[in-house]
Amino acid sequence: MSNTEQSPVVWTPTDEVLANCQMTRFMRALEDQGHGPFADYHDLHQWSIDNLEPFWQAVWDFCGLRCDTPAERVLGKRDMPGAEWFPGMRLNFAANLLRLAEGDHADREAVVAYCETRPVLRRSYHELKQDAGALEAFLRSKGIVAGDRVAGIVTNGYEALVGMLAATSLGAIWSSASPDFGTGAIQDRFGQIEPSALIVVNGYGYGGKVFPRQQDFEALAARLPSLKTVISVQQLPDQPHLGGGLVTSWADALAFGEGQAPSFTPMPPDHPVYILYSSGTTGKPKCIVHGNAGLLVNHAKELMLQGDVGPDDRFLYFTTCGWMMWNWQASALLTGAAVITVDGSPGYPDLNALWQTVAEEKVTHYGTSARFIAGCRKAELAPAKTLDQSALRVVFSTGSPLLPEDYDWIYSDGAPKALLGSIAGGTDICGCFVGATPLLPVRRGEIQCRFLGVDAVAYGEDGQPVGEGRGELVCRQPLPSMPVAFWNDSDGSRYHDAYFDTYPGVWAHGDFIEFTPHGGAIIYGRSDATLNPGGVRIGTAEIYRQVETEPAVKDSLVVGRQIDGDVEVVLLVVPADGAEMDDELVARLRSRIREGASPRHVPRHIVPVPDIPYTRSGKKVELAVARLINGAARSDNRDALANPQALDQIRDALAATSLLPSS
Repeated sequence: MSNTEQSPVVWTPTDEVLANCQMTRFMRALEDQGHGPFADYHDLHQWSIDNLEPFWQAVWDFCGLRCDTPAERVLGKRDMPGAEWFPGMRLNFAANLLRLAEGDHADREAVVAYCETRPVLRRSYHELKQDAGALEAFLRSKGIVAGDRVAGIVTNGYEALVGMLAATSLGAIWSSASPDFGTGAIQDRFGQIEPSALIVVNGYGYGGKVFPRQQDFEALAARLPSLKTVISVQQLPDQPHLGGGLVTSWADALAFGEGQAPSFTPMPPDHPVYILYSSGTTGKPKCIVHGNAGLLVNHAKELMLQGDVGPDDRFLYFTTCGWMMWNWQASALLTGAAVITVDGSPGYPDLNALWQTVAEEKVTHYGTSARFIAGCRKAELAPAKTLDQSALRVVFSTGSPLLPEDYDWIYSDGAPKALLGSIAGGTDICGCFVGATPLLPVRRGEIQCRFLGVDAVAYGEDGQPVGEGRGELVCRQPLPSMPVAFWNDSDGSRYHDAYFDTYPGVWAHGDFIEFTPHGGAIIYGRSDATLNPGGVRIGTAEIYRQVETEPAVKDSLVVGRQIDGDVEVVLLVVPADGAEMDDELVARLRSRIREGASPRHVPRHIVPVPDIPYTRSGKKVELAVARLINGAARSDNRDALANPQALDQIRDALAATSLLPSS
């Protein structure tokens, strides 16, 4: 069964957008070089995957990226894993992010930092470059060298960006975590990579409350024997800095290096710049290493071409430093845009606060989670009718599939004139496989397109592309931002097993996807969480689409329960405030699922619960609940969850219904 026939157009690019966007200029530049001609975006995409080397060289040149030594060629080895991008090149990641911190652009805003505990901070590109140079000089004075790890327990604000730029300027590797993480979760991450420097806040604010964490983070630093220095950021002005002999305040670190310019040390193309982490909900997280040139050129393509971000734009993506969207947001600096950072609760003092910031700051590109958009819809917000959105051109959404009803809300009450860019990829590539383009219409409930240079298709169980319908999201050719390695994986076996074990030589991403006849995409959830009742494969998002548009439902989670060689569908529901899980609501949910999806999707059991567990990047934790209901030992990593108590509440609710296996 396909949902593609239910995808009417809800936004169409204007003639002005089509004429002036960077994607059009890129296409014309290719045609001037003798490529093409290109009839449309899909024609351009096909050329990009048929001609990987000319395509990625064209992206590098069009986006104005810089290197100290040119590459011998774009793609040396094409193996997956093991592709060799830009062999022979020498470049610096920070130099490219700060390439507009000079000349006429130097005095324009680079960062505007909002948070709940300090006044709004505004810094120009010139000031950002000065502070990055000063901090780099301090790090060098403490013996930090290329290849060392600089870790941050930081909020989404100015210090995180300065820390990353200082580290990558000298050739060190940046890795960050959000200060609301449990110390066990941070230890699981940073303990593996053995950082030499730690930049750490003394606490954070969230939802109008303050959370001092000096003692927690002092104890954590003591458990990281590799540290040579600790830089303390006074995120809570009324609280003291961290204590300890290795500690220097942020202000003193910058004062030490004042006047020193960033070195922008040239490094090889595959030199690591970031270490990111898998969610770690079922054990220690994987440490995913991203390289210099590949990440840079892919982010340039995604932001400048697919997202149409440029030097006159103002870019806000609501994220934390524990989510890859922070790294994506940081790369917006290479476009010359002003990066508006927001730290705190997205719902404080109310759900309208972020929309108000977007209006007041004249944001052109606003990014958030599908969960936040759904929350705005359920709260019946109407920012389009109450706020000035004249500057807003693009709304990005990611984190989970965006419901068709959320497209309806955006185009009625949310941001009707904006391109709604639902984007999907992952921490694994620190980027996207599918997402937005200003050249195509937006269809209700659909991601617009495959990204340029991404040879993504859906594979069936036979390991062949499906003609129509759903399958495993795979990528058949190398992508520059695929990881260069996993940390401490000397023979590459863990990296290979993570992505290439299912289909040799082909990246299997782990999403259950359908590509539509007009080139769009619909994601139905994680393939490792798909359900198989009666042997029929069902994506969890198909059930959420029916359940979470019911006004009496606040949230939900669906898993499969193994029984007698088959699978029962179990639906956990958080009733909306004032609603009760009575027989009428249960019947209504079953009816909606049967009519909106299929009889195979109808849950065998519907159980009320107080809360649904989420990762700290806002993803439902389906696998941990599936393990629970199917009798797995309690090996889930609770520190990796935003609300670990939800698992206990679900355990109690399931036990009361006799759905848990007897121990």
